[in-house]
Order: sequence, then C-alpha cells, then structure tokens
Amino acid sequence: MNRLLRNIAAFAMALTALCTSAQLNDKVLNRPYADLKRVHLGFSVGVAMHNLSLTNNGTVSADGNAWFGEVPSLSPGFTVGVLADLRLSNHLNLRLSPGMQFGSKTVKWRDAMNPDAALSSQNVKSTFVVLPLDLKVSALRYRNVRPYVVGGVMGVLDVSKRRREQLQFNNTDAMLTIGFGCDFYMQYFKFCPEVKFCFGLSNILKRNRPDLEDDPAMQAFTHSLDKVQNNMMIITFYFE
Repeated sequence: MNRLLRNIAAFAMALTALCTSAQLNDKVLNRPYADLKRVHLGFSVGVAMHNLSLTNNGTVSADGNAWFGEVPSLSPGFTVGVLADLRLSNHLNLRLSPGMQFGSKTVKWRDAMNPDAALSSQNVKSTFVVLPLDLKVSALRYRNVRPYVVGGVMGVLDVSKRRREQLQFNNTDAMLTIGFGCDFYMQYFKFCPEVKFCFGLSNILKRNRPDLEDDPAMQAFTHSLDKVQNNMMIITFYFE
C-alpha cells in the first residue's frame, strides 16, 4: 500500500510540474478550437496495477491449518486502447475507451498461527478486454492546460487461459471508476495524462471446482476465502 501511495504522489507531483511549466511557458494558444468538436478520436497507452481484494473466512483445513490469503505486492502491467469522445457541453464529455490490459499479481497464503511462514503462492496472470464508459468533467482552460476529473463504469472480460490452479476466477466483471487528469494542448494534438482507480462490483471467485474433487488440499485454498474482488490503478496517456 505504501508503494502504491508513493506512485500516486509521484504522478501527482509530475502532473503539477507539467501544469506549472505549461502555464508559465506556453504563451501561444495551441489548438484553440479543439474542444468545440462534437466528436473526436484518439488512442492511449499506459500502465495498469492490478490487485485483488481477498475476504478471508478463517476456515481450518483438515490438517489443522487456518490459512489466510493476501496480495503482498503489485506488478505493473501494460495497457493500450482507443478513444471516442462525445462533447455534451462546455465542461462535460462522454468518453468510450475500449482497450486491452496485460498484468499479473501473486497471491500468497500464510498460516494464521505463523504469519511469517508462506504456505503456498499462486501467480495470477490476466489478459483483460476492457470497455470503460466515463463522464469527463473539465475545468476552464487556462492557456494550454485544462484539468479534469472522470467517473464511470467499466466492463471487464478476462480472455487469459485457465489452468488447474488453487484459485480460479470468473471471466467477466463490472467496475466503478474514478480518476483525474489534465489536458495539455500541443501544437498538433492533445496530450492527456490520467490516473484512474477501478473497484470491482462482483465476487469473481469460482467456488464450484469439480476439477479439484480428487484433491482436497487444493480445494482448501478456495474454501479459505469468501470473496475476491478486482481492484486496479491505471495510469494512462491519451493522445487526442
């Protein structure tokens, strides 16, 4: 969590520095009519930090272990997408930005009586097709800078291959999203760095595991959890 907060703080400081630099140095008004277009298109690249929120239930296995799961660290993944932006008013835009995300995270189980001892771990790799629909609320433009906030919903489809592992997850999910960013008006395009937080709405844990009926030790991992939800932090760079 501390590492995540440091990443957010570093991004916010960099964004502030860019805004300040643009305000001080950009005396020429670039692309003065860009925001008057009814529809405009773009593309994006970025970094996605995938996380899982695990709800442990304290179930004791047949061999007497009370396990709990956690995701101790996050690994950055890659995201790429396209953008369609619909102007609703001077300060409101509706944005559809389908794309793909590639990432991974590691789930570790520990004994409740001996938390320092890791009993097992699982590397969860994901390939997400995402369909975010956001409402963008922009402030007044100042020279070549215009900050904004976004919020909306995002559909998620996991198309990665399923293997016989301790935990398996549903392929589909829906998420609430909220974030902030800033439009920088360059000479030929808009550059828009954005940070967004995404919170899963459904329990993606597959509890019915007929493939593990002959392996109670593997089933114990699923039985130790009541709920698993997706969470993400996405840093995106839009070019519009």
